[in-house]
Amino acid sequence: MKTVVVKLGGHALDRLDVDAPVLGDLASDVAALRVEGTSVVVVHGGGPQIAALLTSLAMPSSFVEGLRVTDDATMEVVATALSFVNLRIVATLNAVGLRAVGLSGADAGMLHATALGEPWGRAATAPVVDPTLVRDLLHLGYTPVFSSVGLDEHGGLLNCNADTMAGAMAAALETELVLLSDVDQVRADPDDESSVIEALTRSEVHAMLENGSAREGMRPKLTAALDALEGGAPRVRLANGRRAHALSQLLSGALAATEVTA
Repeated sequence: MKTVVVKLGGHALDRLDVDAPVLGDLASDVAALRVEGTSVVVVHGGGPQIAALLTSLAMPSSFVEGLRVTDDATMEVVATALSFVNLRIVATLNAVGLRAVGLSGADAGMLHATALGEPWGRAATAPVVDPTLVRDLLHLGYTPVFSSVGLDEHGGLLNCNADTMAGAMAAALETELVLLSDVDQVRADPDDESSVIEALTRSEVHAMLENGSAREGMRPKLTAALDALEGGAPRVRLANGRRAHALSQLLSGALAATEVTA
């Protein structure tokens, strides 16, 4: 059975209620793909929920180079918020008849990484995924849904950027990666909506990261694309997860996207 890793994040996750169109479309798309013989592994972030919880607790929220600064107290908030997001995604998938299972990278020691340290604190770098649990779940007919929390070498929790985790997952499974967020395509000029790019090679992605044309949240997305390809993923596609039935439309070629290949 074919497998695809799908990362869902950004403002595509603004709504998590039972009538949220993004989650409803994702659930029906994953169910349809399952019937067609394609399994989906979901990796999600939860930026809006993390930000809202930090605000409610009067705690600071900041980013450096697209990654959340995560001290010990913020790590607790991140884990709490992501657990809620995970439950809502799993509940929506199960409501359409899938057998979805909610997990984090800490389960079965699946995701190990190293803390970046200052100024990022417990933000993770260089994640390594052990795909054994994922393969077992897929073989048994489950749909795994992972929040982006991992472990360091001492068993401490780490905040792994969801794009980064998805890239590591696709590399470990050597399967296609789909990054769904709140932008339609990669732009050559982040400030010019007309400068969209339909296809990129790894060397072109490296150039964008080096010359600064990939900024803020796009940096971890493109870095994740490189990680996935270098680990054996055949291709990576980036698209807007807020579009109607984004996943099925993307896989059928009907949705505007940026494809990154070797």
